[in-house]
Amino acid sequence: MQFQVPQFIEVEDKVIGPFTFRQFLYLAGGTGLSVVAYRLLPIYMAALIILPVAALALALAFYRVNDKPFIEVLEAAFTYATKSKLYLWKKQPPKPQETAAKVTEGPVVGPKLSESKLKELAWSLDVNEKLNRR
Repeated sequence: MQFQVPQFIEVEDKVIGPFTFRQFLYLAGGTGLSVVAYRLLPIYMAALIILPVAALALALAFYRVNDKPFIEVLEAAFTYATKSKLYLWKKQPPKPQETAAKVTEGPVVGPKLSESKLKELAWSLDVNEKLNRR
């Protein structure tokens, strides 16, 4: 039995003329808001609302950034602006009390190695070095 596998599922269908349903909603919403502003406000005040609304509606409908819809870019920008940020590169200088305490402790003295332990350590290092070369 053969089955047909759907192809091009990421491409939206043109539903209303040359526009997809989503493009049509963005354009209709922008047009509707512009008409309401034009009817209720004087023309000079309405223009201050109509121009940004029309630009946003056109960008939402047609503009793509790095092959992604503009709405995803707006969502990412909003999330970035409202999310708390962690700045790791802002190091704080050490407190003066801590540095003074470290200086007064004196030099750190390691454990003393006997001659046999030192030879054993040198031999194990030589053996590991020869194994790593192979």
